[in-house]
Amino acid sequence: MPVQLPITETLVREYIDHSVSDVFQTMLTTMAVLVKGTAQAAEEPWPPLHPGKEGAKPHIVGTVGFTGDINGMVYLYLDVDFARKCTRQLLGMTDEELDQAGEEVVNDAIAELTNMSVGGFKNHLCDAGHPCLLTIPSIVRGTNFSVETTSAAQRHIFHFDCSGHRLVADIHLKAD
Repeated sequence: MPVQLPITETLVREYIDHSVSDVFQTMLTTMAVLVKGTAQAAEEPWPPLHPGKEGAKPHIVGTVGFTGDINGMVYLYLDVDFARKCTRQLLGMTDEELDQAGEEVVNDAIAELTNMSVGGFKNHLCDAGHPCLLTIPSIVRGTNFSVETTSAAQRHIFHFDCSGHRLVADIHLKAD
């Protein structure tokens, strides 16, 4: 059995940066550049909850959990416009084709991007000696909501710039 590495903020940052960057580059040919870590990101809620600002846009949140030696959830936040752009890029669709296909296609595409990103993150945890398995992905949509963690879990928030669009990874971890 491999030696268990302690899961530090630095490792979480490295794992999510590598995982998200790889998925977005490979699947969307889009650079995902980490621009804020937990310390800076904690200063602003995501999505912003102030009407009339960036947070007034509807958001789609893909979420996948993992369970094992470490349990947790990863939430990937995208505004709807960016989620639609990702879906078009992933599936090679035009705006018109996406409109005809409906929002379920966007949900499925974001769920799959989240699943791949969290799968990479989970693989890093396993390589660090913390075996775990993924849960099925799910989607949350809305304009005025927040996700909070319990006192037993650690929260890590990372903001990525993706060609001018923001992607936020909100990670909740609890060692078993």
